[in-house]
Amino acid sequence: MKNALDPKGFIQINIVVADIEKAAAKWADLLGIDQPKIHLNHLEGNEHYTYRGKPVSCDLKVCNIEMPGFVIELHEPVGEGESSFHEFLKKHGNGVHHLGFEVGDKRDAVIEELSRMGYDTNRTLGIYPGSSWTIVDSEDDLGVNLNIKPVR
Repeated sequence: MKNALDPKGFIQINIVVADIEKAAAKWADLLGIDQPKIHLNHLEGNEHYTYRGKPVSCDLKVCNIEMPGFVIELHEPVGEGESSFHEFLKKHGNGVHHLGFEVGDKRDAVIEELSRMGYDTNRTLGIYPGSSWTIVDSEDDLGVNLNIKPVR
């Protein structure tokens, strides 16, 4: 791959769960840390949040567990809106949804190359102040999706 992912750019493991309160408590106990805060994120469907090429409107409970050099990110999809996270939970149950990589200014080149390689790069797109994320559908080949970000 011409625009290979730099292993030093690894920033995140995202785990989709059906019960984030339970999962956060279990992770906190396992790691011997205080239980991290859980908050609700609303992704409102417009050109900045799309799922399979269409605007998405969904809610996610989110919890970040800071680790040395990366984050364990727990997501619980709630409500009726469609999302990559809802799809994953229905298909697999609890599990690792994606690994996140920062690629800096190579973001567009990486996404374009992954698309040419046959990966669905229109799975989910999110744009927010200061950054963006693209979930690349790579489960069939890699066993997990990728989250390509320019910066955290």
